[in-house]
Amino acid sequence: MGIGALGLAGLLADEAVNASGGAGGAPHFTPRARRVVHFFCNGGPSHVDTFDPKPALARHAGQPLPVTLTTERKTGGALPSPFTFARHGESGLEVSDLFTRTAAHADDIAVIRSMVAEVPNHEPSLMLMNCGNSAQARPSVGAWTLYGLGSETADLPGFIAMCPGGMPIKDAENWQAAFLPGAYQGTFVDPQHTAIEKLIENTRSRHASQATQRAQLDLLAALDAEHAAARLDPRLEARIESFELAFRMQSAAAEAFDLAREPQWIRDRYGDHVHGRQTLMARRLLERGVRYVQLWHGAGQPWDNHSDIAKNHRTLAGQLDGPIAALLEDLKARGMFDDTLVIWGGEFGRT
Repeated sequence: MGIGALGLAGLLADEAVNASGGAGGAPHFTPRARRVVHFFCNGGPSHVDTFDPKPALARHAGQPLPVTLTTERKTGGALPSPFTFARHGESGLEVSDLFTRTAAHADDIAVIRSMVAEVPNHEPSLMLMNCGNSAQARPSVGAWTLYGLGSETADLPGFIAMCPGGMPIKDAENWQAAFLPGAYQGTFVDPQHTAIEKLIENTRSRHASQATQRAQLDLLAALDAEHAAARLDPRLEARIESFELAFRMQSAAAEAFDLAREPQWIRDRYGDHVHGRQTLMARRLLERGVRYVQLWHGAGQPWDNHSDIAKNHRTLAGQLDGPIAALLEDLKARGMFDDTLVIWGGEFGRT
C-alpha cells in the first residue's frame, strides 16, 4: 500500500474549480472515492520487511552489495529480512508477520511495488510524497483533494492531519495549501491529548459567550469586507473563513472527537492507545464529512530505524496493525468501504 504521485485525477474524479477562500462546493462528477484516510509512517518503513519480500537477500546474505546499487552511506553486506512472509487471501498477497491482522484483508489491498525514491534524505522525500515536488512549494495531496471535491461539512475542517506528540519533520509544510486558498490546508491535531481544548486549541473562549463571539465575528466580517473590496486578496477571505470555522467547531469538534460516544467494544477493537484512538477519531471524522484525514505515526521520524529493525519495526507495526484492521472492518460494516481510499506508506522504503 503505497502512495506516490497518486492518480487522484482519475480515482477522485475531475476537480471542481472553486476559487473562493472557503472549502465548499461540490465536484462536477460523482467521485469513486469520497474520502481518504492516509496512514503516514514517517521515517521510512522498510518495504522489504512489510509488503515487498526480496528472497534474493537470503540467497546473498552477508555478501557485499553490487556497485550498481548506490547508497547514501557505506553499508554492510546483504541483510535478509528477520520477518516471515506468507501468502494471504485468494490473491496470494505476500505480507510479513508484522501485519497479521491487516493481512486478513489481503484481497482488499493493492500494493504498489513500482515506486523509486530518487533522494535518500527525509526532508525532500516528504515534500515529494506529500506535495509532488521536493524543491518548490506545492499544495499537499490532502489540499488538492479538498480543493477538487469540496467539503461535506461546514462545521469541521475538510482536511485534518493528526500526529501524536508533536510535529513530523518539515512540520506543517507536509499538509500545506501553498498557492491554493488557505482554507484548503490541513488542520493539525495532536491525538495524544484527550481533552477537546487540547486536541484543537483556541476554538473556545473563556471570556466571551457564543452570542458575544457571534457579534464580534459579524463586526469583524463587515470591516474585513470593506477592506477586501479594494484589494481582492484571497488570503483575507481565507482568514475570515478560518474564524468562522473555529466558531462553528466549538460544538461540532467536541462531538466528533468524543470517543466516549462509541460503544466499548468498538473502542476495544481499535485499541486503548494513541494509535487506536486516532484511527477511531479518523473514522468519526470521515463519517461527518471530512474529506482527508492524515494519520502520522508520531513526532519526528519514528520509522527511521537504522539499527535493530527486528525489534523496532515490530514495535511500530504492532501499534498500527490492529487499528488498520479495525478500520477496514468498521468501514465495511458502515457501508463506507467502497468509497473510502485507505493509504499506508511513508516517504520511502529501505535499502
